Amino acid sequence: MKTTTYAQKIGIVIRNARLARNMTQAELAKAISTSQSAVNRIEKGGQNLSVELLGRISEVLDQDIIRLNTTGKTNFRVHGGKKLSGDIEVKTSKNAAVGLLCASLLNRGKTTLERVARIEEVYRIIEVLESIGVKIRWLPNNNLEITPPKRLRLDKMDREAAKRTRTVIMFLGPLLHQYSEFKLPFAGGCNLGSRTVEPHMVGLAPFGLRVETKPSTDYYHAFSEPKAPDKTILLTERGDTVTENVVMAAALYPGVTTIRNASPNYMVQDVCFFLQKLGVEIEGIGTTILKIRGKKAINKNITYAPSEDPIEAMSLIAAAIVTKSEITVKRVPIEFVELELAILESMGLNYSASKEYPARNGFTRLTDITVFQSSLKAPKDKLHSLPFPGVNMDNLPFLGLIATMAKGRTLVHDWSYENRAIYFTELTKLGASIEMVDPHRVYISGPTKWRSADIVAPPALRPSVVVLLAMMAAPGDSMLRDVYNINRGYEDFAERLNAIGADIDVVIDY
Repeated sequence: MKTTTYAQKIGIVIRNARLARNMTQAELAKAISTSQSAVNRIEKGGQNLSVELLGRISEVLDQDIIRLNTTGKTNFRVHGGKKLSGDIEVKTSKNAAVGLLCASLLNRGKTTLERVARIEEVYRIIEVLESIGVKIRWLPNNNLEITPPKRLRLDKMDREAAKRTRTVIMFLGPLLHQYSEFKLPFAGGCNLGSRTVEPHMVGLAPFGLRVETKPSTDYYHAFSEPKAPDKTILLTERGDTVTENVVMAAALYPGVTTIRNASPNYMVQDVCFFLQKLGVEIEGIGTTILKIRGKKAINKNITYAPSEDPIEAMSLIAAAIVTKSEITVKRVPIEFVELELAILESMGLNYSASKEYPARNGFTRLTDITVFQSSLKAPKDKLHSLPFPGVNMDNLPFLGLIATMAKGRTLVHDWSYENRAIYFTELTKLGASIEMVDPHRVYISGPTKWRSADIVAPPALRPSVVVLLAMMAAPGDSMLRDVYNINRGYEDFAERLNAIGADIDVVIDY
């Protein structure tokens, strides 16, 4: 007697739900941004299904295909040592998406964002926005339609969702001109509220915003008496979210605001391009000095396409290098990874780049990067990040991973995050030679002979992905446990890596 597999049982449920809604396989495929052949395989139980893909299918068919225990954790079982091949396309930027979701609060009209990554960080902000009255609807091709209410119900904010994302602090800039008083939860219930908000206040106080953080509370209490900035705003920290917050505040000030020491990074540029489309005049995009002429009110129905994610692009390039594979990474925002590629080229990386072409936003420059097998040597200088146009701080962990493949000894200095360099030591469980100097610096000696291991994912996004990629290089079976942080920043990552030759199973703990 033939036994029906679990995947086949899920496929039958999906098929029945599709037929009940009078949808063809082609219509379902279009709604979940895949091919009809993939839907056919899903319904026959022959397609790997990620939790994210099941969630999309459930949403389109308006039925819970599978209900997970809320205490369950998602793990990756990695069958390593496999070569990758083929093409993989970079998804749109996580950091741009969350900034644009916050910026949509400036617009009284309908905003449609194209090809938004379906990731946990985006879901958390959507939950917060919906809880305060914003209507949000997923459209085909991962387009996201955002319709604001006449007045936000800030007192109804989903505090638990807000606490699970740092992005909520970027509500300050859009809201200060619209509401005289409101409260925002600390990110993660952080007890360092005053210190966390200080760089933002340096930029927002000139617009009349005051924020109180009292002992034994878990929220920022904001008071706003809008006024005109009386001088140039000099940011004391060239932070990405800080710059976005101040830019959004300037967008609803109907005068000229000059911001110095602004971050020119990719997500800031996307927010600026979006605001330009709303009619806000901005000079200096891509530089550290921005001149903004805002509008008293914004009410416009627009569609905007965020650009591709340079950090995901670097992740995929690192995946090719660490597995000694040849793949093509398509739609790479070259302006934001060209320095990293130059460093890798000096280490011996052999790659080619296609002719540049524009992103869907019309501004960001893209190229396709083909990575070839290479013999790497350790860089002459230490690896460290700097504000853009330096090496991106989120790309530094991937350069450190690549250093494990290089002959010689590399110093990695991760000065920008407290204790993040410590997470490199997780790679020793997989065979890497890592020497701690202090919480910010490690020496990495290579090349590494990888071995499999069972590891709990670090409580940070990029270090978790670094461990996953190392497991893909390690022969044998490895287990990466509790990968929530990876799902927070990458859409269907295991499924997409499997499509180019990886062998990763999604395992749910109940």
